[in-house]
Amino acid sequence: MHSGADPLFVSSAADGDRAAAGGDVRDVHAELNVLKEIVRLLPAGITVQDEHGRFLLVNDAAAAQFRIPAEQILAASSFVPRAIEALERRRNTCLEVLRTDRAAVSEECVGDGPLKRIWLSAHRPVRIADARLLLTSSADLSEQKAIEDELFRRAYYDELTGLPMRRVIERHVNALLHAGCAAPFALAFLDIDNFKHINDYYGHAIGDALLVEVARRLGLDLRDSDMLSRISGDEFLLLLNPVQSQQEVAEHIQFLLQRLRAPFFVDGSEVFASASIGVSLYPEHGDSYDALRQNADIAMYRVKNEGKGAAVFFDVSMEREALARMELEQSLRLAILDKKFCCAFQPKVDIRTREIKGIEALVRLRNDEGVLQAPGTFINLAVELGLIDELTHLVLAEIMDSIDLINDTFGAGTSISINVAAKQAGNPEFMQSFARALEATGCPRRFIIEVTEDAFVAKTHFQDEILPIFRKLGVGISIDDFGIGYSSLSALADITADEIKIDRSFITDIHKRPRSQGILKAIESLSEALGMTVIAEGIETFEELAYLQAATKIRYAQGFYFSKPIFLEELGALGRTPVTPRTISENRPTPETRPQYSRANGYGR
Repeated sequence: MHSGADPLFVSSAADGDRAAAGGDVRDVHAELNVLKEIVRLLPAGITVQDEHGRFLLVNDAAAAQFRIPAEQILAASSFVPRAIEALERRRNTCLEVLRTDRAAVSEECVGDGPLKRIWLSAHRPVRIADARLLLTSSADLSEQKAIEDELFRRAYYDELTGLPMRRVIERHVNALLHAGCAAPFALAFLDIDNFKHINDYYGHAIGDALLVEVARRLGLDLRDSDMLSRISGDEFLLLLNPVQSQQEVAEHIQFLLQRLRAPFFVDGSEVFASASIGVSLYPEHGDSYDALRQNADIAMYRVKNEGKGAAVFFDVSMEREALARMELEQSLRLAILDKKFCCAFQPKVDIRTREIKGIEALVRLRNDEGVLQAPGTFINLAVELGLIDELTHLVLAEIMDSIDLINDTFGAGTSISINVAAKQAGNPEFMQSFARALEATGCPRRFIIEVTEDAFVAKTHFQDEILPIFRKLGVGISIDDFGIGYSSLSALADITADEIKIDRSFITDIHKRPRSQGILKAIESLSEALGMTVIAEGIETFEELAYLQAATKIRYAQGFYFSKPIFLEELGALGRTPVTPRTISENRPTPETRPQYSRANGYGR
């Protein structure tokens, strides 16, 4: 320990003199040296300053705190060089505390970057030997502060991207609003399009890396007053503050969309991504964080429903749509709870013999007025809400409840197809439970599960882990709507399925569309080589049927030309009469009125 003059220890010396006078022989200087050594070695930084801020005593810990030798600190004049900022701050603290004559506690930072240390210093004004002094003790809080900062970061900042989380941007926006004089600002809700497919196809590691790159691109050129937050898996919230006009915001958002459309190069993969963005403006679209965020969210869903990869501003009409969606969600949940769904069955027909090969179970929702709703109005919502699994089990249960009627109508050997969404197909837990349910029917070999090609192409568990379970049970596998997803003929070669259903978009007016004819023949040839049965979906006219009969080897088809979907109550009305295409369709062209086809000449009227 180092000190200047020794007025601090005068009383100790006097006590020593009195002790010696009383016969207690002591070495006063030795005692003083021991006390000084104890103070010097204390782990806390100890300093004493006079009323001018000059240092009279500095122990080793304090010298280490300031990173300046004690001798230099003690030798400094009353004016401490401003270059030594920590000492200058301590001097100012000394003068302020002695002026107010009140103890104080402060945090002191020394150094920058990795060398930065934080000290908690307690300052106490004292009077010793008629001298007004400041006694300061300091404890190193650096490790504790580092832990606190890490906990704060984990609580409020996204570990993957480093962006602030939902609570941070929410508090920031609320602070702007509560200030009472907030300038106009914009809140943009961004959702990465098809991110689940990217995750499934490329894997979660590349998906995470993509999120990091998206965050980096979104964060470019932001002002200090703006804020970008990751609020959930693939959703971001962007605050632009302040803004001058809607046009200014629109230009910036369009620039972001263009930036995101450029390919991302992640771990050797070239990944393409886009975002759907909804924007709300303060104060036009809300006067609270919740209202602004919700309205931006509503606008974003408008983009999703209209094709993705774009941006729109909120307007009042969107709110009405959101309310209608909420009502549909509510009715969907109640319908599943009350089992208001019913099944219709559409035959798969042998176009050569007109015999029924199988039937497809199609689910319909019956509302409170008894009106039936097609699956296009609720299936995607059921998938989004996580209700599709229960709905699929309800379909199977209704089939088994009516199996006798189905057998009497279509035949006991007719196969029964059930649709499974791609999201379900990639979910091992659901698929295993559904396999057990099929096995429990006692006739699993009679069933075919129809999945879209996404389930095969995406890197999920379906092809390698789930498919063998159904193969073992004898359940058939059908690729539904082939040709409208991420299909390719090379991908088809790797798929192990029993049946491929060509989407109706290829079949409609096939006799007039040479390019579709070429694609159809390519799919037909490859499917034949792979041992898969081809079914043409959506046959609605005689001309379409006639082309398939004459110009292709396709054996089976499905569509309104043969039969509309038949409901269970209609099956009951038919009694025990077996259904054939002849009994469920009317006014079909007779052979004499059919146009002539040949493989050599193609289609001709």
